[in-house]
Parts: sequence; structure tokens; C-alpha cells
Amino acid sequence: DDVAVEDSLYTAGRRGVGVTVLLEKLVGAAAEEGRPLSDLVTLAQAINDSGRAMGMALTSCTVPAAGHPTFELAEGEMELGIGIHGEPGRRRVALASARQIAEQLMDPILADLDFGSTPVIVMLNGMGGTPLIELYVMYGEVSKIIQKAGITVARNLVGNYITSLEMAGCSVTLLRANQELIRLWDAPVNTAGLRWGI
Repeated sequence: DDVAVEDSLYTAGRRGVGVTVLLEKLVGAAAEEGRPLSDLVTLAQAINDSGRAMGMALTSCTVPAAGHPTFELAEGEMELGIGIHGEPGRRRVALASARQIAEQLMDPILADLDFGSTPVIVMLNGMGGTPLIELYVMYGEVSKIIQKAGITVARNLVGNYITSLEMAGCSVTLLRANQELIRLWDAPVNTAGLRWGI
């Protein structure tokens, strides 16, 4: 789902960024209904094909086995297009406002997949070291861009759901969601990260 990188040093094809969280919730709900494995595989592929994401970082993370930051950022720099395992991104740019960061994340997402008039599930995910209030500021900016693009938000999720240890930053994920996916999203869930309808 990552619009920033294809065939990187670390992956063959696109990396997974945020759709994995949405996919696990949706396919999990379908599994709870007793659907056969073949149907779950088909559903998972459809979800993967219908979502796009991109992340950014204000700091690197330190993988314990390495003992040092994965990449270095100078004062006043940020990394666009980072991976969830601490991989560096598409490019290093000057630190920007929340509005500008939202544009730099959303423009490639909207350019990569036609979201049309289909409602979307939006996740504004923290990378581990960003305060929740800052994630809500970012969501506010992202939602303005979504609204301007004429896209309807069916459901949203803001918080730390797929992190990169202590990295400061965020990712944005949009998933086209028909009524069936919205129904599966609303199904009760009781996990460490997601809890509703119970």
C-alpha cells in the first residue's frame, strides 16, 4: 500500500505501511463469521488493492539489535516516505507545518489511486513517539484535503497502531470502503489495539 517506495533495498514491490491494520480488522471480522479461508484470501487481496498509505518521520528509530539510529536527520529536516521498520524514505526535506506535511503525504496517495465517490476508512497512525494531540492536529489537516477532494470519510482511526519503536512521525492510510467493508469494520472487536462494539 506504500505509495512512497516500490522495489526498495528492503522489499520486492510495495512495502506495507497502514493497510495491514485495516486488513487485519476487516478480515478478522469476516473470519469471525465463519467464512472459508479462500473467501478470506480474496477479501484480503481486495482490501490490499483498495488502500494506499504514506508515512513521514521527524526522528529515526533505534532498532535494539543495531544499537544506533537507522538514519540521521539534521536539525530542521524530516524524512518523507519512511517504512514501519525504520527504513528511510523517499526523500529528505525541510521541516514543514502540519498543513504542508499533510499535503506532502496526501498528494501522492490521491495521485496513486482513484478514490472516486467511494467512502473511505482513514487511519492517521503515529509512529510511536508522536503525542496523540499532534496526531489529531495532523488528522484535522488530512481531513480538509479529503473533503476538498470530494471524498466521504465513512470511518476514521487516530492513534498509534503500527509503530516504528520510538520514531516521531505519522502515516496516513486511505482505504476505499463499500458497505460490506463498513459493516465488517463496525463488527465488535476486542484486541489490545482495537476495542469497540463489545
